[in-house]
Amino acid sequence: MRGGELGVDGLPLAEIAARHGTPCYVYSRRALEEAYRALDASLAGVPHLVCYAMKANANLAILDVFARLGSGFDIGSGGELARALAVGADPRRSVFSGVGKSAAELRQALDAGIGCFNVESAAELERLDAVARASARRAPVSLRVNPDVDPRTHPYISTGLKESKFGIAFDDALALYRRARSMTGIEIVGIDMHIGSQITELAPYAEAARKVFALCDALAAEGIALDHVDLGGGLGIRYRDETPVPFPEYAAMVRELFAGRRERLVLEPGRRLVAEAGVLLTRVEYLKPGPVRHYAIVDAAMNDLVRPALYDAWHPVAPVRPRPGTPMRWDLVGPVCESADFLAHDRDLVLEAGDLIAIGAAGAYAMSMSSNYNARPRACEVMVDRGVAHVVRRRETAADLYALESPLPRS
Repeated sequence: MRGGELGVDGLPLAEIAARHGTPCYVYSRRALEEAYRALDASLAGVPHLVCYAMKANANLAILDVFARLGSGFDIGSGGELARALAVGADPRRSVFSGVGKSAAELRQALDAGIGCFNVESAAELERLDAVARASARRAPVSLRVNPDVDPRTHPYISTGLKESKFGIAFDDALALYRRARSMTGIEIVGIDMHIGSQITELAPYAEAARKVFALCDALAAEGIALDHVDLGGGLGIRYRDETPVPFPEYAAMVRELFAGRRERLVLEPGRRLVAEAGVLLTRVEYLKPGPVRHYAIVDAAMNDLVRPALYDAWHPVAPVRPRPGTPMRWDLVGPVCESADFLAHDRDLVLEAGDLIAIGAAGAYAMSMSSNYNARPRACEVMVDRGVAHVVRRRETAADLYALESPLPRS
């Protein structure tokens, strides 16, 4: 903030809005780099590989920033693999996750030289073995094991319980590793877990990791030695009143767990690296006070930021240029024809039509989950680098939305 006005790395957000319009995502290269370096440095002395979880935000500029820092990538689709390759990322430093990898995606990743497939079912293992044998290759594999540990987060982003669609049941994992050892198209290289997202305490990680290490020891006793243990991602951030786990505390837990072990650590952070590096910039179109609730109708909508509608998520909200006066309690809502089209409820603000509002912690699961609902073009994305704003994704036009469509021939 400069002179009471919000900015990103010294560049006023009002200036970015004037030049690039709204709604607009604004990212800070400095914040991205600082988050990555802080995590990486906290693990100094522990052999490790950071694989940024691309699903949080897969803009090429963000991927390029992390690739230049030496990051690998956690990819979840063939499209995400293509994006990583487009910025020159080394696929050997990346892992391929996801419960529904198609045969074409498996071949694509094998051809690219992926570092590891995180296999999530016996059926996937059989398919991968067949695909690899057909190309006379061996696919590097870790099994994603479901440790049945409650991460105590939102149920939609909890992935480590036994009722989850993700991973292989803990009690089934040893037998499936034995099966994998007999497959000529499979090379066992690791083990993987990921218990959820937006986790703000270490106890679930430690509990799950200890179960995974016990399985590692059982495998070693049978002659199956693993190169790495992937502890997944999921470290949370502060949206409202959460207390995120500091990187040094996370690293201390990791050091304790890995003490005396030979395996290398792999981890898959996403939200923690990018969320607080981005804001969604939006403008008030109308103020609509009412008998029960007061609505500030803005030009961003649930198609731009679906987390509040999907998870009832809370994002910090602040006027770019604060006004004096007595605040009123506003609901920030968008133009989409849905009652779920809200960005924030019950915010005490002093507002007038035309005001700019910054919605914080919008660098993760915002643009990456956006859509064209109501035929709304998606917002532009801007990255601020040393005081200069660069457009890293142009605003879509209406014509972009139907460029791949065609009407039926006229008879």
